[in-house]
Amino acid sequence: MAEITREVSAGSVDRLQKILGNFDENANVIMRELNVALRVDGLNVVVSGGEEKVGAAADVLECLVELASDGEPIDNSRIMYCIELAKDGRAKDILKLSGSTVGVTYRGKPIKCKTVGQKRYADCIKKDTVVFGVGPAGTGKTYLAVCLAVQAYKSKQVERIILTRPAVEAGEKLGFLPGDLQTKVDPYLRPLYDALQEMLGLETYTKLMERGSIEIAPLAYMRGRTLSNAFVILDEAQNTTREQMKMFLTRMGDGSKMVITGDVTQIDLPEGKKSGLVHATRVLKDIEGIAICHLTDKDVVRHPLVMKIVRAYEIDSKRSESEKGEKQ
Repeated sequence: MAEITREVSAGSVDRLQKILGNFDENANVIMRELNVALRVDGLNVVVSGGEEKVGAAADVLECLVELASDGEPIDNSRIMYCIELAKDGRAKDILKLSGSTVGVTYRGKPIKCKTVGQKRYADCIKKDTVVFGVGPAGTGKTYLAVCLAVQAYKSKQVERIILTRPAVEAGEKLGFLPGDLQTKVDPYLRPLYDALQEMLGLETYTKLMERGSIEIAPLAYMRGRTLSNAFVILDEAQNTTREQMKMFLTRMGDGSKMVITGDVTQIDLPEGKKSGLVHATRVLKDIEGIAICHLTDKDVVRHPLVMKIVRAYEIDSKRSESEKGEKQ
């Protein structure tokens, strides 16, 4: 295949430094991931290699120039995400993330959507009354929901925040653990505690818990209640049964918003039990006011290896299903 070259103008020394990174670390990532060569010619970055690879690399660089112009941070995770989009011919989608701040931590650090899928999910939470966030681990489903719940509470859209999850975990038998149900489930609620403390700070978080403005409890404690003027998050919803999911959804009262998060590839229910999350997303998908947002491996925002691990398991799962179908 003939080698081609393309030039991308950074426009200024400052932007050129930002897109190349310290000691050219950003440039090295682009060269490694897309198998192209980069060199600097004045304020231009010259890309050379195979036609398809050069096109993708040039798209990535053009997007990085625009992000730098908007004052957006350019780090390894953002570059890797832009490269993944470019492989699908969608590099420009990353520009939708400019200014996508959804909240701030108690230390004043802005919390931003890091992927297009996350932004779509956050927009649905702001707009719709009931939102299902379905996707693999590391896509920020719970973290973003907690962040938006805190913003809704601070702006007085709701009077309290309620976080819950079913008492089922992989390989764990809660009956063998000491204490009552709350005590047994508390360790599994830790991600919710951590997210809230990051948004509010320990002192404010503790005061709101004592006042009852924040409630974190097992799903079983929701039965028989009406949850009004509240932002309610059901985490790990793949481990609800159909009956539990129906019970939860029908708790909603006036002025409330519900966000249901889960990963349908990590169902830990006993054999023979069907996931309430899988069932609900199928039967409720056409109801106005209910949004179902699917996040994918491209929305994973943990270590870049996590994205590859998730993808490898998805490929293996599809292969297993295909082999099972052939045997039948």
